Amino acid sequence: MGISLGLVGLGDFGSAFADLFKDHPLVDRVALCDLEPDRIRRFASREDWQDKFSRADAYASLEDVCQADLDALVIITQPWLHAPQCVQAMECGKHVYSAVPIISLPDGDEILQWCDRLVETVRRTGMHYMLGETTYYRPQTMYCRRRAAEGAFGRFVHAEAQYFHDVDDPGCNLRDVQRHRSTGRAGQEWKERSRSYRDRGVVNGPMHYPTHSVGGPVAVMGAHMTRVVAWGQTDETGDEFFGRSFTNEVALFQMSNGATCRVAECRQIGHTGEEMFRVFGTEGSFREDHWVTKGSWTKLAVEEMRDPLPQEVADAFRGEGKSVAYGGHGGSHAYLVHEFVQAVAEDRLPAVNVWEAVRYMAPGVAAHKSALAGGELLDVPDWGDPPAA
Repeated sequence: MGISLGLVGLGDFGSAFADLFKDHPLVDRVALCDLEPDRIRRFASREDWQDKFSRADAYASLEDVCQADLDALVIITQPWLHAPQCVQAMECGKHVYSAVPIISLPDGDEILQWCDRLVETVRRTGMHYMLGETTYYRPQTMYCRRRAAEGAFGRFVHAEAQYFHDVDDPGCNLRDVQRHRSTGRAGQEWKERSRSYRDRGVVNGPMHYPTHSVGGPVAVMGAHMTRVVAWGQTDETGDEFFGRSFTNEVALFQMSNGATCRVAECRQIGHTGEEMFRVFGTEGSFREDHWVTKGSWTKLAVEEMRDPLPQEVADAFRGEGKSVAYGGHGGSHAYLVHEFVQAVAEDRLPAVNVWEAVRYMAPGVAAHKSALAGGELLDVPDWGDPPAA
């Protein structure tokens, strides 16, 4: 017996996941929810959606879809809405998948408060929460987790991770993203709300969205960040996009396993967009798609790094050209969809559960606080491990 789920948010990013969720063999029924009716019609009118979608399952608000008899909601809305909407859905008895980040706000204390509230809500309601962090299912991360499980790294020594995404990157221009997010009802509401942060003089920075960089080392090493020192740079050109916020931030973390980790989050940098990490151990290391030992460098192909999907899932995700439709961000989308659907169907903790998710978010908040304080050594908040099953 399969599950039922609602897709909440059908903009560009939400639409990129819609077919994968609909096509998963464990999904029997799909509902659609968006404030903009045209986005729902785009899928509701398609012939290939009629097997799992009924027009009675079209909803214009989160409040309405939360009252539907669905097992789970997939929330891919505006980033400042993620955590509040996930809490609301879990309070209504729905398991939730959240797009990254946990929440996007200029105030780090508010981010940490939402992290705390999410963990508390999961504990109290018994609902499952999964963060859709793409780095967790990039081929490089999957490969490194396998090698770590074998003990091939030896003792972890150091890791490096970076997310280079210049504001004017032609592959994804952040000015365009900001303009796009400012449209529609949700965007207009955020424009009003964001003024309060400016009036308070809140200084934002890229470490408030650290999951693509932090996620790699944490997921591979199975360790979390405990202390941090960080520094930030500000814009020198008068670019209104940044205002008073940091444009680039670099942090050095101490990990719970004794290793160190350097993380760079840069939005003003002469470099093509890059999400990458390196992990170094006493016996083996990984960098730039190579497995490295004291005597050799071995180049790795994507397919040998990637874990296989179950055959029936791979068959369901095959595109017109008969190849598996893995989706974006290094082919991680298919794995995120499969992990969430299977976790709900089996009523088990998802891999990127709430305790894992806050360990991707809190380090960035602490790093930003350190940068604001000129490189002060700070502790990284932590909510512990998931309760034993």
